[in-house]
Amino acid sequence: MPKKGEKNLISSYYRIENGKLRRLLPFCDRCGPGYFMADHGNRYTCGHCGFTKYKVAPRGAGRGEAAEN
Repeated sequence: MPKKGEKNLISSYYRIENGKLRRLLPFCDRCGPGYFMADHGNRYTCGHCGFTKYKVAPRGAGRGEAAEN
């Protein structure tokens, strides 16, 4: 969320790499193109419809695994 007096520019959702635009955030699966999902650390959430997509954790990083002795 932008601070008071700042604007959240749409250009902050893209990055230019090798002369091409790359989206930094995914579009919502329900709402379609034009509705970006917010990044909340372990998940993406759509502010329009509330759809949540959880990020996939890399193998071996789960909480339920036993520690090696």
